[in-house]
Amino acid sequence: MMARKEISAGGVVFREVEDRLEVQLIMDRYGKISLAKGKMEPGETVEETALREIEEETGIVGEIVAPVDIIKYKYINPVHGEVDKEVHYFLVEAKSGSLRPQVEEISSVSWYDPMEAWDKQEQGGYDNNDVIVRKALLQLDIHV
Repeated sequence: MMARKEISAGGVVFREVEDRLEVQLIMDRYGKISLAKGKMEPGETVEETALREIEEETGIVGEIVAPVDIIKYKYINPVHGEVDKEVHYFLVEAKSGSLRPQVEEISSVSWYDPMEAWDKQEQGGYDNNDVIVRKALLQLDIHV
């Protein structure tokens, strides 16, 4: 039997405030540092999914700058069994909106200095997001 495939998309959101850069991180409902992301809906592109999920989860309207990478993993769904999960991440510039965590999904969302964001990811984030945060920072010319 074929494993089900599930596609999600999200992003590493950044903004420029005066002459400094800030990166958005969320704290998920499990108390882990993470990135806004969610499942693709029928008829959406992965880019549309990423921007919709970011806006729904964090209140920020963004614009995609570049793709970052795709994470693939398997998990067991209690109903469907094994699921092949694919998460597409993009580098997203915040354009408007204000931070407002979607409390059903996440517990908080904040802006951080890039190095502080990296420390938080390393200490309290998911291991498979390390590569995403590192690559996104690299695209912003920040080397960690």
